[in-house]
Amino acid sequence: MIVGFDYGSSNCAMGVMGEQGVKLISLEAERTYLPSTLYAQHNALVVDYVAKQLQNRNATEATLYCESRANTLNSLPAIRRDLGLSQSESGLAIGSAAISEYIDFPEEGYFVKSPKSFFGAVGLKAQQIAFFEDIATAMIMQIKQRAEHQLRQALTHTVIGRPVNFQAIGGEQSNQQATDILTVAAKRAGFLEVDFLFEPLAAGIDYETSLSEDKKVLVVDIGGGTSDCSFVQMGPSYRGKSVREQDFLSHSGKRIGGNDLDIALSFHKLMPLCGLGSQLKSGLPMPNQPFWQACKINDLQLQTDFYSSSNSRALESMLRDVGEPQKLARLITVQQQKLGHQIVRQGELGKITLSQEAQFAANLSFIEQGLNQTVSVNELAESIDDSLIQICALAKQAISDANTQPDVIYLTGGSAQSPLLKAKLQQALGDIPMLNGDNFGSVTAGLTKWAEQIFR
Repeated sequence: MIVGFDYGSSNCAMGVMGEQGVKLISLEAERTYLPSTLYAQHNALVVDYVAKQLQNRNATEATLYCESRANTLNSLPAIRRDLGLSQSESGLAIGSAAISEYIDFPEEGYFVKSPKSFFGAVGLKAQQIAFFEDIATAMIMQIKQRAEHQLRQALTHTVIGRPVNFQAIGGEQSNQQATDILTVAAKRAGFLEVDFLFEPLAAGIDYETSLSEDKKVLVVDIGGGTSDCSFVQMGPSYRGKSVREQDFLSHSGKRIGGNDLDIALSFHKLMPLCGLGSQLKSGLPMPNQPFWQACKINDLQLQTDFYSSSNSRALESMLRDVGEPQKLARLITVQQQKLGHQIVRQGELGKITLSQEAQFAANLSFIEQGLNQTVSVNELAESIDDSLIQICALAKQAISDANTQPDVIYLTGGSAQSPLLKAKLQQALGDIPMLNGDNFGSVTAGLTKWAEQIFR
């Protein structure tokens, strides 16, 4: 069976073609969107899960995989014994269950949000690439199994959405590394054929279905990890073609998305409670770096540095030299209890709430009882202004590269509904008609329609 698969930075979704068009598949508790998160009581349990799933399906592939992960697998009996896990317990969760496990046990286990954000990272070693393959494989295996249970059919062919660029740096080498990781993972999960499509193009293909006349469309897709623009000729004259390269006038993309807006708000408006902006007793300002590291949950190296034992010692030493030690003590709590994701979650909730309301009360009681911070719409605008400017620059670049003006701007993605973004785009691009698609479903629908076209 053929599916479109949005393995997104914020959420994952799958779609199939039904009698009434695209149907999104329920992936957890009758919801069609599953948060892109994974939690394991120990990172070796990710490898264990993949190995067991392969052994149940393909003995030859399982043997090759187990040989490549022999050192990790040899350590599992002791790890399971220490954790008190039986052989029937995976110790692994994805989606909302992973978030719940992390909130309940932040100091224990391994938690990753938006793993796709790391796949194109520059300078990854072979061991790190292998581990990201394992994370993606474990997630795709579970998602595929849930979808097959719903559909009562095996999924064999898929088109997976991808950003124009996985990283701001690294170029095509980063893009190839990321698509290789996803291809390996999808095939280990049991897909026989795997193809990719730019996410903004997928959203555009979904929008094209509704057009009664040809238009030049600038698709602006604000995803969780990236912002991408595709300038496409669409309409009845183009619809149904399986080769569309000549219709794609330009692309632009950058690794800046909804997660970065959450991080920016968290850093600028929540980190001052943990000492950002404070002074040392010498009168010099506190360095910004540890506060940025705490919030930058989509940067593997910065997170590793923040949670390192050497940083723990540095923060404890700094405690004696700051003018407001009670604030820095909160940052030490964040570091020791691994609370960075929870802080950025409050930033995300603030971004969502402030798209409709004037104020948001961030609840930081997980750091210190009774700790909270009120954030206004104006403060959100100040915090994310630089990110919005970069997104507008991508849209202007796509228009410039296409060397023509769009008839319409089609906005999609989780952060595309932000009034601040729309106002900034209008200021940068002028009075081009602008409309919102299904902020979460357009990409999945387009991937599903494209998959049907190329695999049928």
